[in-house]
Amino acid sequence: MGWLENPDPHWVWLAIGLVLAAAEMLVPGVFLIWMAGAALITGILTFFLPIGLPLQIAIFAVLAIVAVFAGRTWIRSHPIVEADPKMNRRGARLAGEIAVVVQAIEAGSGRVKHGDSEWLARGADAAVGTRVRITGSDGAVLLVEGID
Repeated sequence: MGWLENPDPHWVWLAIGLVLAAAEMLVPGVFLIWMAGAALITGILTFFLPIGLPLQIAIFAVLAIVAVFAGRTWIRSHPIVEADPKMNRRGARLAGEIAVVVQAIEAGSGRVKHGDSEWLARGADAAVGTRVRITGSDGAVLLVEGID
């Protein structure tokens, strides 16, 4: 029970770093990972150098602030690009497709059928049976235009 009463400070910092890294995985936000890195570096420095607790806390604080601001700057200059920006956006995937009006589009709204699905639609007035081109979506409403 002796190591619990007086743990080596480098193990404490390494444990804090691992807990912060695990918390980042559970609640992703790209914030705690930078603090986890600061805690791990503080633990490594404490292992090699005899540093008192107040200086350890100061080192951690400085490293955490620098890491968070450096990380934010790096993420802003290297944005994550989606492999498929239309993934899980079925309405956006339909842009350019042809649909058939099944409920007349009057006063800018009606219903269209594409494949085996009917969608609410917004666009220029069109009679039932008219073929329209899907230009995009607004939530679950397809935006359509007449085909010339």
